[in-house]
Amino acid sequence: MCVRTGAGGRSRHHFEMGENMGSFRKSVALAAVLGLAFTACGGDDDDGGSSDNTAEETSDTTADDGGDEGSGDTTADEGDEGDDMAEEPTGEPIKLMSVTTLNANGPTYENIAITAELAADYINANGGINGRPVEVSVCDEQFDAAVAATCAREAVEEGVVSVVGSFTYFAEAIVPVIAESDITWFGNCCAISPSELSDPHSFPIGNQPMYSVGEVKRAVEDGCENINAVIAEGADAIFRTPMENAISAYGRSFGDVIITPTIAQDYSAEVAQATTDADCIVVVMSETPFLTWNTALQQADTDVKQYGNQGNLNAISAKGAEEVTNGNIIAGMYPDISTAPWDEYRAALDAAGVDQEANDFNSLGGMGTWAAYMGFAQIASTIEGEVTAASFYEAASNTSSLDLNGMVPVLDFTTEWTDGLEGYSRLFNRSVVYSMLENGQVVPVDNEFVDVSDLAVGTPQG
Repeated sequence: MCVRTGAGGRSRHHFEMGENMGSFRKSVALAAVLGLAFTACGGDDDDGGSSDNTAEETSDTTADDGGDEGSGDTTADEGDEGDDMAEEPTGEPIKLMSVTTLNANGPTYENIAITAELAADYINANGGINGRPVEVSVCDEQFDAAVAATCAREAVEEGVVSVVGSFTYFAEAIVPVIAESDITWFGNCCAISPSELSDPHSFPIGNQPMYSVGEVKRAVEDGCENINAVIAEGADAIFRTPMENAISAYGRSFGDVIITPTIAQDYSAEVAQATTDADCIVVVMSETPFLTWNTALQQADTDVKQYGNQGNLNAISAKGAEEVTNGNIIAGMYPDISTAPWDEYRAALDAAGVDQEANDFNSLGGMGTWAAYMGFAQIASTIEGEVTAASFYEAASNTSSLDLNGMVPVLDFTTEWTDGLEGYSRLFNRSVVYSMLENGQVVPVDNEFVDVSDLAVGTPQG
């Protein structure tokens, strides 16, 4: 089911859903395992250290003229977005789509639908793209691969230019289909399928699974001597190798690797195992299990320091365990929503009266979708001539410096990660940013992006 918004005004459909449904429901096993990749929802490869970009930096540069339509090496930046005197866009709308789960027995992501609608309104309020309005449709794949395939066919049939800021467990049913028509899969936070990580039409902005590498880096450099790893069952296939590569780059190994059940009423036994002979633990799991885990950690009255993943080790999962989680470090993809890069996003949420308690927008789904739409607008604005699926694909492929003013590091879509993790050639963002828990609340650490490309393949950083 698709709901359109943007050129014709916002649909209230998703706002009503967000007010009546929880951010996440109990999921079936697959969703609970992979959900941590989302609900948790770069720099120079050879540098190995911090990039020069921080979340507080801003840029006064404007979009490169770009030459002929879709040709040449393109630098995309903020341009004229935010101009209060922008003229109302006119003409045929540029059609975009976001795909996610809204009605299902598994996790649902109303924050993606809401953010996609707000982003369309924001772009149109600031003159659209080259004077044309954008029109966004949100396709609910209902946690069903067959429905996801229908979303792909609808994107093709309706002349969608790009599928932007989406998350689904069934991208394999979408990306190959839309790629045949040069429709891009643009700006996704959390690539988990082969096509998302290898197809030339996929342009992820998030860093999945690099935040787990960031956890290891920070734990070692914080002086942890004995580190155990805790990974949710099933997720070890995605995260274990880069995490073990990272610690081996320091000439060390985990004391133990604990694989936790996906869903459990009590993690006391696993907490006891994880905290034995350890001064620090690096943890990758989704929000609901993290709540159960932190409860057991609090009951264990341990002083072991914990490192976790963004959007999952958060104020929700720390509730009732504020003491034991105080000072815990969070490795993430995006700076905290309270920081400068998200000023317009926060303003859009507030102006629309969005219920920010019903859905988490300081998350990979919320911030990732906003960043994706801003990135699309910046690249599309460099196109001379008609903005089509083919012209946007070419423009994105030639973008060597996508600058989102600190939402993510400056990204180069012209260079694949061919010497990195096998199967991850389209992972362009390989940097992490840190926050921490302070009295049960997430606060930024320093907003500095740190490139962990080398660590992910087991190479010591220079």
